[in-house]
Amino acid sequence: MVIAPSYDKLSSLGSVDTMDGVRVQRIASIPLTGYPDVRVASCTVARMQRILTRFQPDVVHVASPFVLGWQAIQAARNLGLPCATIYQTDIPGYAARYGAPVLENVLWSHVRNMHNSSTLTLAPSTASISQLHEHGVQRVRMWRRGVDTRRFDPTRRDQDWRERVGGGRKLVGYVGRLAPEKQVQDLVVLDSLPDTRLVIIGSGPEKEKLRTLFPNAHFAGFLDGDALATAMASLDVFVHSGEHETFCQTIQEAMASAVPVVTVGRGGPVDLVDSSRNGWLYKPGDTEMLRARVADLVGDNAKRAAFSRTAYDTVQTRTWTAVCDQLMEHYAQAQTVASRAPRFSTTTS
Repeated sequence: MVIAPSYDKLSSLGSVDTMDGVRVQRIASIPLTGYPDVRVASCTVARMQRILTRFQPDVVHVASPFVLGWQAIQAARNLGLPCATIYQTDIPGYAARYGAPVLENVLWSHVRNMHNSSTLTLAPSTASISQLHEHGVQRVRMWRRGVDTRRFDPTRRDQDWRERVGGGRKLVGYVGRLAPEKQVQDLVVLDSLPDTRLVIIGSGPEKEKLRTLFPNAHFAGFLDGDALATAMASLDVFVHSGEHETFCQTIQEAMASAVPVVTVGRGGPVDLVDSSRNGWLYKPGDTEMLRARVADLVGDNAKRAAFSRTAYDTVQTRTWTAVCDQLMEHYAQAQTVASRAPRFSTTTS
């Protein structure tokens, strides 16, 4: 069973009641002010306990908790259920990007409380594990992300698409949310790079601001499925500028598409990019270095081809099947840990 926020039936995210035969339990939600694609769900711990009691799960998997996930963690704890909580989003790190740096310590306190109330925390990178340990989070294990190597594949490269978008120029692309924490504005140094065109794939609250900032760029809007895979494979270089990534799934999707990566040397990307082999890392905040790394790859066909081959080879064993086999092992460990812990009261306030 999946417990998730409700969405408008007309939204791109849909509001299905089942997915691949799995029931989806919808929780009432409201759009986040200024970013309506993000929904904030409202559910009491008591209601969450009733939902879990009816379903009788073996394990509760909490994906990127903050509001709804916190209710699930408390409900699972009260019921004595093993709870594997996923650390996926550096929300405290986003505070400064959204103009509220004073909230960072308060948010870390909430993150620490949530994850230490879980049986296990699963984090996707060495950087995120270190970050959690520094802030007092215990029982952290590594669980990386898989990539769909059947969908993201270099054979999807589309010369017609490349000609329509680039007109014969090299294509340098970003894929992701257009939001402050992604620091997409740093890519302005690439908008005037000779013989290239910057391609921005995604949507978000900074879309119009970025359109003004990047007058020469192509804005493809939000893409998913095969359309995204075609666009990704049709790039020459993939770029990512966010310094608060706990993993960065789009880097793996670019590599599976045989597209070399230039990204900031902080957070999750450090585990993914082997600098000078499948891409380049640049120093956080050093946008001139970013520009130079991209120029190096678009200007050297032989080097770019070598990086592309290595990028492709890097991710071929990172299938979702292999990663989810690891997840099942983590579930089993969570059950063992929970079986040794004292059972909590099932009463809630």
